[in-house]
Amino acid sequence: MAIDYETLLNRKFDDEEADYDFTSTILYALGLNVGHDPLDLDQLRYVYEENLAALPTMAVVLAGPGFWVQDPSTGVDWVKLLHGEQGVTIHKPIPAEGSVVGQTRVTEIVDKGEGRGALLLSEKKLFNKKTGDLLATCHSTAFCRGDGGFGGPARKAPVPHEIPDREPDKIVDWPTLPQSALIYRLSGDYNPLHADPKIANAANFPKPILHGLCSYGIAQLGVMRAYCGFDGDKINDFKLRFTAPVFPGETIQVEMWRDGNTVSFRARSKERGVIVMSNGRALLVD
Repeated sequence: MAIDYETLLNRKFDDEEADYDFTSTILYALGLNVGHDPLDLDQLRYVYEENLAALPTMAVVLAGPGFWVQDPSTGVDWVKLLHGEQGVTIHKPIPAEGSVVGQTRVTEIVDKGEGRGALLLSEKKLFNKKTGDLLATCHSTAFCRGDGGFGGPARKAPVPHEIPDREPDKIVDWPTLPQSALIYRLSGDYNPLHADPKIANAANFPKPILHGLCSYGIAQLGVMRAYCGFDGDKINDFKLRFTAPVFPGETIQVEMWRDGNTVSFRARSKERGVIVMSNGRALLVD
């Protein structure tokens, strides 16, 4: 079954509600390996219930529609799907516990051509259920490697943010654990690509890979460490492009360039030297 452009573009999603407490907030941060230095008080703020704060990237895992592309009616070859890009705009701080509502929609599908895959763009708006306030807008692009040439209308892919042509201003290393993907998936992304070696092998990976959204959260931790005093409330917009998988246990090395309130960044696997995230842009709060 192939993608049908109009059907997928107009797919209806139910509003998703999520009630969460401090344990969910801590579990999300632990999935990013926050707390790997238990004596670091900056890290402790996100993994200890006293004066607990939620990381802003937690917005991407709250009240989502789940791994919906696994539904055969989408026409997507989900085994070959990879997370291509992710962005989040924070309108109000994410509470450390509470109830939220997520509203998801498909915004565009770009047919790159036979053998070249397709891009599936979607958006999730996250609301505080009690107050109705818009907390965050999440933008996601999935790279559907097995679905190019389905006959979609001609569309151009979004233009990525450019990285400055100079040496990085700052570099931050962030370790992951061999079991990081197994911890992170408990925040709601149960794609077996990140847990089952058989599924990973079927997708031509030697072993399960780290969730793109886990790498995404770690990249923001690098910017927080370098420019925000490890305060997530000082970043209100954060986006990047995924360029290669991260394997659990690797160190993610975030390279950053600051120009005014804009931090450009990319990240690589320190062990392999491979760039795993690029075209990153973070906007800092004055």
